[in-house]
Amino acid sequence: MGERMNNMRKKIFVFLFDGFSDWEISFFTPEINKSEQFDLVYFSKDGSLITSMGGLHITPTTSLNELKIEDIDMLILPGGTAWEKGENAEIEKLTKSVFEKGKPIAAICAATAYLGQLGLLNGLKHTSNDLNYLKGIAPKYYGEENYQNSLAVTDRNIITAKGIAPIEFARDIFKTIGLFSDDYIERWFQLFKNGIWSE
Repeated sequence: MGERMNNMRKKIFVFLFDGFSDWEISFFTPEINKSEQFDLVYFSKDGSLITSMGGLHITPTTSLNELKIEDIDMLILPGGTAWEKGENAEIEKLTKSVFEKGKPIAAICAATAYLGQLGLLNGLKHTSNDLNYLKGIAPKYYGEENYQNSLAVTDRNIITAKGIAPIEFARDIFKTIGLFSDDYIERWFQLFKNGIWSE
């Protein structure tokens, strides 16, 4: 029975790679991890040890090759300079498949440029660290008319955020997956963003 209940939990997959920006996932991961509705699944290219930008050594839950697209309820891509160097190309097929199935993808900082390079942002409202940054990193990007100079933007199944906005990123993820009520999400946001808690 317990195993059956566990299988009913939605799975949120977080892609890890050497040098990923650990602080960009640090606001949403504890809240989702505490939930009984979701499982956080950390994966890397081959499942081997990853070292974050902050020097944390992390053993992912699984590897890219072991993933099944039907198991993914959300894909989260943290930032890191690897995207700017054209690395992490091995997840292109997975990312496009998740997008085409209409499942949510959340990208922050340089990972937004990766989505731009894949052409996934052209028809959606989106943000990035800066429009010129996005155009420079992603030569195949041509969605300038939909660019929003906001800290985080959600449009259809895509969440994008500037690298300086991990709290806004978390808030939009919570809203998209329905982790908490809108009222609680706003109170959570005010607490972490402004140090204000209202009962």
